[in-house]
Amino acid sequence: MKRRHFSRNLALGGASMPLSGMASDALHILSKPICLGVIADLHVDLIPDGAARLDSFLEEMAMTRPNALVQMGDFAFAKKANQKIVDRFNRAHATTLHVIGNHDTDGGLSKKQCLESWGMKAPYYRYDVEGLKLIVLDANEKGSPKHKGGYPQFIGKAQVTWLDKNLSGLKGPAVIISHQPIAGPYAIDNAVEIQKILSKHSDKVVLAMNGHTHIDLLTEIGGVQYLHINSASYHWLGPKYAHESYPAEVHAKHSALKYTSPYREALFTTLTFEPKNRQIIVEKRVTQWVGKSPKELGLKREPEGAVTPEIRARVIGKK
Repeated sequence: MKRRHFSRNLALGGASMPLSGMASDALHILSKPICLGVIADLHVDLIPDGAARLDSFLEEMAMTRPNALVQMGDFAFAKKANQKIVDRFNRAHATTLHVIGNHDTDGGLSKKQCLESWGMKAPYYRYDVEGLKLIVLDANEKGSPKHKGGYPQFIGKAQVTWLDKNLSGLKGPAVIISHQPIAGPYAIDNAVEIQKILSKHSDKVVLAMNGHTHIDLLTEIGGVQYLHINSASYHWLGPKYAHESYPAEVHAKHSALKYTSPYREALFTTLTFEPKNRQIIVEKRVTQWVGKSPKELGLKREPEGAVTPEIRARVIGKK
């Protein structure tokens, strides 16, 4: 996990997309730049070097010194063997935020066990970081009329009401954080309902970001920017593309690894919310595939270019 492998670029030459005028004004309310260190989909129980990938992130953040650390879910099963991983993350910064992913309760674990292990007071909550309002959602709720099996991906009625109420009472910029996406590929069952709420408050919502999809993507719907944060560890392929990218003895210990295209080094990023220029700056991270790439294995997945071993440099806001 050597830092020299990474490409780092905060220049304005990266991909960009404008904020709505009102959201830009909300960002301007901040008294200083606010930086979030973000890591998504570490999957410490699937990838052989999950602990080292987390160390790489935490070491970088110790130098970057963001205002808060956010892990976007699918982090580590809520079992005793993983508690040292969770504790390492929690001790790394005075402000650490967790998002519950669909895999964090695998193996019969309960959401309550996840909350207790991670030190979370509730599965969804709001946290203010020096004027930046972070609204963390739980998209793992049951009750969707569209659910036909598999993991639930739904935000229930009580949480929807809570979200709308919180946004109605805010003055200043808000960031919506969820594991499953609210827009784009693999969006939650009631994505349109949540999108309408966020668009209604687009004068405050400067960004909605998610993990889960293991892709790099930025899209806009109804005046709100939706950012998919790439996985720290791999892109999921599925049984059709089973192959061995690591030595056989590694695959013998990690049975699901053959269904992935792993990233050679950990991917993570920082998001800086800049009030002076009314911009959100996403730091670039680039690595390589371990073994054959998804394209070499025959994978064709939309949107084009989103399956990539990188987090692109982006500037969201006024040019």
